[in-house]
Amino acid sequence: MPWHPRLAPVLQGQEEAWSHFIAAFASGKPHHAWLLTGNRGIGKATLAYKIAEHVLSQSNPAQTARWIASRAHPDLFVLERSFNDAKPRRLRQEIAVADARQMSEFFARTSASGGWRVAIVDSADELNTEAANALLKLIEEPPTKALILLVSHRPGRLLRTLRSRCRRLAVAPLPTATTVEVLQALPLADKPGLEAQRTAATLSAGSPGRALELLNSAGAKAFDAFLKLKSLSGGAKFSVANNFSQRQAAVADFETFTDLLLNWLAQEAVREAESARSSGLALAHQQIATARGVVAGYNLDRRVAVLNALSAIEDALKAA
Repeated sequence: MPWHPRLAPVLQGQEEAWSHFIAAFASGKPHHAWLLTGNRGIGKATLAYKIAEHVLSQSNPAQTARWIASRAHPDLFVLERSFNDAKPRRLRQEIAVADARQMSEFFARTSASGGWRVAIVDSADELNTEAANALLKLIEEPPTKALILLVSHRPGRLLRTLRSRCRRLAVAPLPTATTVEVLQALPLADKPGLEAQRTAATLSAGSPGRALELLNSAGAKAFDAFLKLKSLSGGAKFSVANNFSQRQAAVADFETFTDLLLNWLAQEAVREAESARSSGLALAHQQIATARGVVAGYNLDRRVAVLNALSAIEDALKAA
């Protein structure tokens, strides 16, 4: 079974956000709609499921966790992308209005336990316009003892009226050590070694979800090799670029590599803000970001693109 946030036995590293909600809930009159925001993969959905577990356990503490883990809790509704009717069936690219209306029907029913009813929207970024408007109507006229938790990686893209009717709960990136702890706790069939986990955790910028993707990414391994270079000589650049010699297989790895490389360049430019290096690194960042778009648009050779990117960095460092 693929790992899912509802299966997490404990919530790790989100004590501040958790305490903020618990205090509001303990007041007896918590807001009915919460917008959980932050970078992708940092634990927003896990937090949403733990909040749902806490709220629903007020009526049935013995069964709540098990029912949620098995997707069988009668008072929990999860709004997410559904499968289409084509063959083979595939996940839709967005959350459709028909699914949002099922959520309205869920809240129209009486609670099975006589207590709270909870809905998780994972993620609100995937709502199409009609679905967002259907959700907005529900939030504007909430039923009693209803809690709606919206997970969003990019809240700025949501309807302004939808954002304004929710109470925002900011979820922070995790410390690297906590990210490693999350990775170690996952029931992975072929778990990489501790050093690989630490490297992925460091590169993920506090996102266990991103770290999980990086564990088996050739692009992440190539970036780690770049960081370990003592110089950007011709041979050194080729040693990194050769990771992208398989043209088709290199597409996703190239995207990961350049994501990490651009983030590193941005951090270095800020760190070197008072030196002559800063403007050169910023220029290299701009050149590589532009070139990445061209490479993707025309499906150009990723190996050559990596060589060019490393040469741009070399030029920036030499100019300083």
